[in-house]
Amino acid sequence: MEQLPAHRPLTVVQLPDGSHVYADPASLPAQQSSGPQVVHIHQAPPDRTVQRVALGSGVGAGAVAAGVYFGPLLVGALTAMAANLAMLAILALVLGWAVVTVVRAVNDGGKSGRKGC
Repeated sequence: MEQLPAHRPLTVVQLPDGSHVYADPASLPAQQSSGPQVVHIHQAPPDRTVQRVALGSGVGAGAVAAGVYFGPLLVGALTAMAANLAMLAILALVLGWAVVTVVRAVNDGGKSGRKGC
């Protein structure tokens, strides 16, 4: 029994993937210290760019919440306005065609049916 090494107590160690194991910390490979993570804005998805800029500049959660809430709201409002303008354009086109048709009929005086006489 005297030849055996001293017993080391096992401790809970968190692995880089986030899982926990019982292991001897001295037997694990040395973990590299990671520096600050750099996130480039052009690599972010388009809908997250504003939020990343807001968080990176230290504006805080208010700007992020505003971007998350008002972004889709703005898109919805612009879509509704575009649909209304499209309907108004179609209505103006139909009314313009009707007015031109009526004016031509009145100015013609019904002569188009009597051209043969």
